[in-house]
Amino acid sequence: MNDDLYLVHKDALPDYFEQVLKAKELIEHKKVKGVSEAVQVCGISRSTYYKYKDLIQRYSSQVTTKKAVISMTLTHRKGSLSEVLNVLSSHHASVLTISQSLPVHGVASVLISLDTSEMTISAQELIFTIKASSGVQFADLVSLE
Repeated sequence: MNDDLYLVHKDALPDYFEQVLKAKELIEHKKVKGVSEAVQVCGISRSTYYKYKDLIQRYSSQVTTKKAVISMTLTHRKGSLSEVLNVLSSHHASVLTISQSLPVHGVASVLISLDTSEMTISAQELIFTIKASSGVQFADLVSLE
């Protein structure tokens, strides 16, 4: 189920992973004005921060991911969104909000926020499953909380 996740001691990782975590914490606790200031304080580049910010988090055996935001581009045809919602439901992801644009040139942008506290698969596995659905042209995990 979680074959793509590892528990690794921080000494085995490059120093910039710790710096990314510090930058995330500064932003979350509003100790800096934004990403630019956070990365400057932590001594990393913006590209390093954005590359790893959603892929690394501090370990806590009691805390699980509760919210996720997924961005998608769907073919404008009957049932495309319904199929994605069925995938979410089958893995016990609870939809919090859905925002869909008007279709332009046969495609629509969709942004879905989820409660993932009871999900049966990882967020990465969910994205992979959504991408395999017919009518999905693009799907990406925007954020995890």
